[in-house]
Amino acid sequence: MTSVPTPIPSRTQYVLDAIKHRILTGRLTSGQALVETELAAQYGVSKTPVREALKTLAGTGLVVMSQYKGVTVRMVDADMAREVYDVRLLLEPEALRRTVRRGASLDAARDALTRADQADDTAERSLANREFHRALYLPCGNPLLGRMLDEVRDQAALVSTVAWSADPSWQREADEHREILRLALEGDAEGAASALHAHIASFVQRAFPEAREGRA
Repeated sequence: MTSVPTPIPSRTQYVLDAIKHRILTGRLTSGQALVETELAAQYGVSKTPVREALKTLAGTGLVVMSQYKGVTVRMVDADMAREVYDVRLLLEPEALRRTVRRGASLDAARDALTRADQADDTAERSLANREFHRALYLPCGNPLLGRMLDEVRDQAALVSTVAWSADPSWQREADEHREILRLALEGDAEGAASALHAHIASFVQRAFPEAREGRA
């Protein structure tokens, strides 16, 4: 018998979404302390939903819970970036290849690309960027593959946020996104997958040149 996930209470979900948004848009920076009492006062809730939200964020890899240091936003270093991006390199191009071969709609990817181009600030652009990548892999026809990529999605976004704060290379990545989408819309599954692989690999290499090479 398949178990049904327990719904997250609304207050916890509200706090969870708010903290995640602040982390993934750079308003909460790597290593920053997250104090339950301060967050509870800020969001007008008790400490319980804050504590549960932080536990969930720890499970997704966005925050770290330590007996001695408390809760902090996860630090991003070269090895962490390489680990996350290795997973993307292994799975994301294959998911896109399957999306294109299935002839799945890419309207959501096109819309996300437009939102990124029209974004008024880096926060909006970052969120649109995440939606663009998700719109490429989610229609791949394998729900498990989509869920696996969703599991590293937040960590990948955290890596991107840190990298962009040091070197905002939005225009280059936007151009690469347009080329990936063009190939996908033309039905070139191999070309689109290859372009996506190069896009992911070059980003982490530029942002974290000291990252160790992935090992088989």
